[in-house]
Amino acid sequence: MRSDPTDTPDTTGTAESPRPAQVGVVVIGYNDSAHVGDAVRSALAQGPAVTEVVAVDDCSTDGSAELLDRLAADEPRLRVVRRSVNSGGCGSPRNAGIDAVTTPYVMFLDSDDVLPPGAVDALLAAATGAHAEVASGLCVRRELPSGREQPWQAPLYTANTVLARPAHRPRLVHDTLCVNKLYRTDFLREHAIRFPEGRFLYEDIVFTARVLAASPRIALVRDRVYVWHVRRAAEQLSLSLDREHIDNWKARVEACALAYDILLGAGQKELARAARAKFLDHEVRMYARELGLRDAHYRRAWWAHTREYLARYDAADWELNPSAPGRLLARVVLESPEPRDLPRLRELAARPARLLPPYARTPDGVPVWSPDLPQVTLTPFLTRPTGVLPLVVDAELRPRARASTLRLRLHELYGRVAEAGPREVDLEWHSRDDDRTRGRTTVPLTPCGPESWSAELPVDLAGLGAGTWDLRLTVRFADDAQRDVTAHALAGAGRLRRSAVPSARHGVLLVQPYATHSGALAVRVATGVRGVLQVARGRLRRLLH
Repeated sequence: MRSDPTDTPDTTGTAESPRPAQVGVVVIGYNDSAHVGDAVRSALAQGPAVTEVVAVDDCSTDGSAELLDRLAADEPRLRVVRRSVNSGGCGSPRNAGIDAVTTPYVMFLDSDDVLPPGAVDALLAAATGAHAEVASGLCVRRELPSGREQPWQAPLYTANTVLARPAHRPRLVHDTLCVNKLYRTDFLREHAIRFPEGRFLYEDIVFTARVLAASPRIALVRDRVYVWHVRRAAEQLSLSLDREHIDNWKARVEACALAYDILLGAGQKELARAARAKFLDHEVRMYARELGLRDAHYRRAWWAHTREYLARYDAADWELNPSAPGRLLARVVLESPEPRDLPRLRELAARPARLLPPYARTPDGVPVWSPDLPQVTLTPFLTRPTGVLPLVVDAELRPRARASTLRLRLHELYGRVAEAGPREVDLEWHSRDDDRTRGRTTVPLTPCGPESWSAELPVDLAGLGAGTWDLRLTVRFADDAQRDVTAHALAGAGRLRRSAVPSARHGVLLVQPYATHSGALAVRVATGVRGVLQVARGRLRRLLH
């Protein structure tokens, strides 16, 4: 009988010598001939630990299957499975792969992504060393064509760890990907763990819930094991990125609701509660940030469908971390029959969250969302640490020929800011293109009224250089607390208009301050005549399109 300790550090490490051939990699694709070859090659390049690569083509019409056949002719480890009818989703081809593999362990890989070198060895060493049914590692989202990378659910993968059961780490419900994991094949088959069939969006969420419900032993590794390519400019967006239509949100809610039911039905009450909390913190916040991009019909439909689902939450669901931004946002939705306060909700959904003024109170002094919504109370903010409060710093960038300036204004929040004593703010500009930082500096904050503090400083726009730059701030307090924030972009009165600024270094700069989808200040800079002409040509192409 397997022992059942609490989670423990994994001291086995990753293998220095090649692992025995035990792993099958299932690659799925549909009409992706431009990328599926790279995916397959990245799986084969994992080395001798990979016994077979099963490429499942979901009835492509672009020559993908023929390309895979040509690759298989020269590679005995590659087998091609052709589906005769397109499934419309990812679940059915992955299930076909589960049925086809003959190896003790299986991984999944999408046709437009890749496995980094050493991924299989790291996961296999962890799984075999810990006698784990599942091994999971770090996935990185790589934005293309910029190459900018962002780790997915990094807090789970800070150390090699073995969990006797998933309930020991409820945050596992946040990592709903199936592709950054190695599964023991007979574990999946014995528990009849499958993906939803057909056109079922967010099938990963349901599959992951079924895995966790079976209470496997899990090994977590720090290694990077999957590269998720994000192509936002692609002619056909991936299913998860195509959030423009309300059906996408309905599919996501359906998947999250089913995941909750699966976990609760398996007796995993703590994981089920964590899954509901994740829905508020992740799904609701992500889609709320984008409501300003949608039309009135979408907003009403989103609001109504969200309220319908939130009505299923019980008192215990709401009591868990009541000051969390997603929970507060959801309470506003639940208590309001029609969409309201969308700009304020957008900022609250940001990361880090920002709670814009005004800061209302009831006649007896209780902090509330607004005078006409007193049932949504903000009293938890009276006791939360300063370092997690949803503070607001307004920012206004003024491009000028002689000296560009940045004005900042920190708002009070029910007396908590004055209590902590705001002292100064650290500032830096962060490039979206290559993770460079520029303009690091610290400026003092001075009172500018009874409930705000301000700072003003010059900005060397020429020193930033070409690209898109996000403003990042850290507010520091007299009690040694600090809060990382992004700045709320002040709009109106020509504040966010494009400006041409003379530059001794570049000749001319084209500067465009703007508000991101979540309302944060960012700036686009084009340098020199060539850069300005590129912007103009791009603008013309968009107008013609």
